[in-house]
Amino acid sequence: MIKGYKGFDRNLRCRDFQFEIGKEHEEPRASICEAGFHFCENPMDVLEYYNPADSRYCEVEADGNIDKHDDDSKVACTKIKIGAEIGLPGLISAGVKFILERVQWDTAKESNTGYQSAATVEGEESVAASLGIEGKAKGTLGCWLTLAEWEYRNDGWHCIDVQTRRVDGNSIKADIWYRLQGGEFIEAVEEA
Repeated sequence: MIKGYKGFDRNLRCRDFQFEIGKEHEEPRASICEAGFHFCENPMDVLEYYNPADSRYCEVEADGNIDKHDDDSKVACTKIKIGAEIGLPGLISAGVKFILERVQWDTAKESNTGYQSAATVEGEESVAASLGIEGKAKGTLGCWLTLAEWEYRNDGWHCIDVQTRRVDGNSIKADIWYRLQGGEFIEAVEEA
């Protein structure tokens, strides 16, 4: 049995299949992007497939035949049980937990969720997560940065994206503050 997270459209449908919370579903074959039921072990990977603006998210348990994706934590299975609906806040929380559980204990981790919060870490494989509105994060080479992007609408602030990147020295530079904007990590201007 594998636990994971699944995205759906607003009607709890995925790939023209109607799911139900608390129900088990079964298909004869599992093949990534072709057949079976799909989900991700890493909650953050779900956001690559289902946009937060118009999606629903649930915990799942998978069994039967399993086929795993080479590029991320996507899994196809023949048997799936749809667990509790957790929404975007639950998916983000599960994502941070998933990442932090994989950090080596002798490295650092920092998480912030407040308005314009900042998170910084040092040490290879440390994780900095800044999930608040206009949050920013930085780390040394080999660290991981997790950022959220928020959008203001008539009824208030809404999280529209969450992404994680490794500080590789090329696309994400060491010791530089980053924000998530337009789905991209951009360098944040430091205030004096």
